[in-house]
Amino acid sequence: MLQVKKASAAIGAYVSGFSLKDALDDGAAVGQLRESLLEHQVLFLRDQPLAPQELQAVASRLGPLFDHPAYPRAPGAEHVHILESTPDKPTKIEAWHSDMTFSATPPNFTLLHGQIIPECGGDTLWTSALAAYEALSEPLKGMLNGLTAVHDFRYGFRESLTEPGGEERLAAAVAANPPVHHPVVRTHPETGKKALYVNPLFTVRIKELSALESQRILALLHEHLTTAEFTTRLTWTPETLAIWDNRSTQHKPINDYFPQHRKLHRVTTAGERPR
Repeated sequence: MLQVKKASAAIGAYVSGFSLKDALDDGAAVGQLRESLLEHQVLFLRDQPLAPQELQAVASRLGPLFDHPAYPRAPGAEHVHILESTPDKPTKIEAWHSDMTFSATPPNFTLLHGQIIPECGGDTLWTSALAAYEALSEPLKGMLNGLTAVHDFRYGFRESLTEPGGEERLAAAVAANPPVHHPVVRTHPETGKKALYVNPLFTVRIKELSALESQRILALLHEHLTTAEFTTRLTWTPETLAIWDNRSTQHKPINDYFPQHRKLHRVTTAGERPR
C-alpha cells in the first residue's frame, strides 16, 4: 500500500510501500501516485530497480513522452536520456531551473532514476514555485501577472556551445528551439494554482520591461525562489527515483562530487503551452 511522508513543509514527499514495477498495470495505483505528485510536487521513491525500458513504461503512464535534444539515449529505450558526469567530462549545469522551458510546450513531469551514485555529494535541491508565488506581496503579484519572459535554448547551453565542436553538435537543437515567450506567472492546468515561471538557466529577460528593470526583477525573483523554507533536498542512493512536476517546481543539481562518477537516467512527459 502506498505510504506518503512529507519531506518538508512546502514541497516533497517520500513514498514507500510501493513498487513501480508491480503498479505498471494498476490504474488505481498510478492514479494515486499522480494525486500525490500534484499535492507534494516532487516524490522520492527508494529501492526501485527499473531497467531503462521499465522507466520509460512508468513515465508513459503519466502522459506522452517528450525528448530532450541535447542528451544521449539509453540503449533500447529511445525516450530515456543519460545524464552522466565523469572526470573527463564533468557536467556543467548547476543552476536552478525547470526542465526545458526553452520549449514552446515544456514537459509536465520528469522522472530521474539513480544509476551510479557518488560516495558523497551530488544531492539535488527542489523548490516550490507555488509557495514562492504565494509568499509575494499583493502589489508585486499584481505587477508580475500579465508579464511575459523570453526563454532560450542557446542561453541555457551557452557553455556547451562554446566548446570545440559545440556549435556543430548542437546546431540542430538550436535551430529547432528558437527563443519562446512564457508568462512570468503561470497557472497550473490541473490545480489552478499560480507559480513563478522564470529561472536563471533559460530565462533571458522580461519582455515588457527595460533591460535594467528586467535584470533587477529577475534577480529578485531568482533569489526569492530559493528561499530555504520553499525547498527540499534529496541525497541519492542507487535505484532511487525522483518524480516532479515542472509546472510548479524548480530544481538544482549540486556538483560537489567531482571527480567521482555520477550517472542518472531521465525521462520526461509532454506538456502544454504555459498560460
